Amino acid sequence: MPAFEAPGAVPIRNDDVDWDSWPVQDYLAENYRELHPCDAAVIAHHAELYRELVPRSIGRSVEFGAGPNLYPLMLAASVSRRVDAVEAGAANVAYLTGQLRLGPDASWQPFYALCRRHVPSLPAPLPEALSRVRVVHGDVRALPPGRYGLASMHFVAEGATEDFAEFTEFCRLFARSVVPGGYLVAAFMENMPTYRIGRASRWPGCPVDADAVREVFTPLTGRLSVTRINADPTLPDYGDSGMVLMTGRTPSPPGRCG
Repeated sequence: MPAFEAPGAVPIRNDDVDWDSWPVQDYLAENYRELHPCDAAVIAHHAELYRELVPRSIGRSVEFGAGPNLYPLMLAASVSRRVDAVEAGAANVAYLTGQLRLGPDASWQPFYALCRRHVPSLPAPLPEALSRVRVVHGDVRALPPGRYGLASMHFVAEGATEDFAEFTEFCRLFARSVVPGGYLVAAFMENMPTYRIGRASRWPGCPVDADAVREVFTPLTGRLSVTRINADPTLPDYGDSGMVLMTGRTPSPPGRCG
């Protein structure tokens, strides 16, 4: 069954959706059973930030709405002593928990090999890197402010709602989750409409572009870099026009240089 009815005049918001029914296996089959060029581009982009940081210098980082995607967790493990993968959907939590407990699917190995090429400080075995990850079953909106040294978010804020005001609020909470002077790294689907996964399920999308991401994060950051990549023809056509990639840092406390 569809996750919700066809959009009408009132935009679908996050709480209107049954996230426990997220189709994990369909999503993985469409997006992550092989390393696509867009994944390689995201990893290369993010690695520029991770190489700037001292290995394991971040006490705790967060993957803000982790989903079943492991490669952001791999990258964060290069600089973090602990990574909290915070996820609300029961199906995604079950998948992540199984990957950590039983070992990651073989399809993740090419992703990790690429992460290690870009960030050589990562340990050779993927399970060792993932041993730093803790799955947290919870709503990212409930995270206390200033808990983390680094926050990472991938395809969450624009894929959780059709309401731009709610997208903006997700981004604000994402930035708020780090300490002053904390690091932010994110990827957004560009101009993503409401979309399908598999044959039956439909999910909300809030179309945003680089200008929108820059507008939302400029008041939240002291240092911000926003770029984009074109749509990947090897992926299903979800209606998007590419990806927007972002790194930033929240303003440092008064009297400190960031």
